[in-house]
Amino acid sequence: MSAPAHAPLVVVMGVSGCGKSTVGAALADRLRIPFQDADDLHPDTNIDKMARGIPLTDDDRAPWLATVGRELAQSESTGLVIACSALRTAYRDILRAHAANVVFVHLAATRNVLAARMMVRSAHFMPLSLLESQLATLEPLSPQENGLTADADQSIERILGIAEPAIRALAAEKELS
Repeated sequence: MSAPAHAPLVVVMGVSGCGKSTVGAALADRLRIPFQDADDLHPDTNIDKMARGIPLTDDDRAPWLATVGRELAQSESTGLVIACSALRTAYRDILRAHAANVVFVHLAATRNVLAARMMVRSAHFMPLSLLESQLATLEPLSPQENGLTADADQSIERILGIAEPAIRALAAEKELS
């Protein structure tokens, strides 16, 4: 897979159930760059903790976010779309410290949509009981952050139609600055 000019680094972010992995994989395919799910980078202790319904602390997340940041930094020449919750500004700051040109796509959805999606998935470690803690932790993108917010309750094609041109423009703009 060859990366286009201005291959972007993209984090598809949001709470569990918003569609990060599904949208991220489709977006990577559309942008012709690799995709990775940051859940695969969690240490087993974090996954075990979440599977037992225990929210992660900032101390739990810090090494994982550093790993995600390194993955982004190592992908600057090829581009990368990574699905990562990146719930707080401070978490996104860690990612930006590794890869300043990262573009964030926040998939936002209502509590009801998220809960309905989480109830029907069977092969994921994140229980519905942690949705409230994720929503309480979430800090939406600020106007100063390089990114966009999309309604996750739209079709994937609609989300891609909004996100792809915005990502290409933001990535090119950031590269020129």
